[in-house]
Amino acid sequence: MAKAGIRGDEVPLVIGCGPVGLAVIAALKLRGLHPIVASDYSPARRALAEKMGADVVVNPAETQPFTAWAQHAEMTPEQKAARPPFQAFLPPLKPGLIFECVGIPGLLQQVFEGAPRDGRIVVVGVCMESDTSEPLLGVLKELSLQYVYAYTPEEYALALHLIAEGKVDASAMVTATIGLDGVAQAFSDLANPERHTKIIIQPNR
Repeated sequence: MAKAGIRGDEVPLVIGCGPVGLAVIAALKLRGLHPIVASDYSPARRALAEKMGADVVVNPAETQPFTAWAQHAEMTPEQKAARPPFQAFLPPLKPGLIFECVGIPGLLQQVFEGAPRDGRIVVVGVCMESDTSEPLLGVLKELSLQYVYAYTPEEYALALHLIAEGKVDASAMVTATIGLDGVAQAFSDLANPERHTKIIIQPNR
């Protein structure tokens, strides 16, 4: 959120509702941005996205995420009327703030293709492979691209306070608690998004 440069007038789209995407949804809810549109193929993770605060949840196998986003990002009549004359030919949409929370090759290109003009893209998913995209799409749409990675000690402290004060229900995304002897199996289980989302390890369990 700190890197996203949120102004408050954006309509966010979260692509991917694994642990990273769910945390982004929770943070967007805390910032008061609505509607929050979220997209994931997994029914279980779409249900978790709703629990964490998503207002609109999309199955990309059925509905194109950016189409759903545009339906919920239309300007009010007052906002349309207040636009400068030279913007009248553009689609009357509120600013787009897209969070890519998957990290697989090809997805960033899809985001470039679907993002609205002047959209801001925050890459939260960590792609561990080589990837390609067409910069010309970003140029023509004047997109902004922000990569993010780690957190500051202050941000960790804030997250712990939010959980302790009940402002974020982190337990909603926890699907299992295991001991050290269950770690190897947990990695296998996490490959199935319908089975698990976040597994907590308790060494003394």
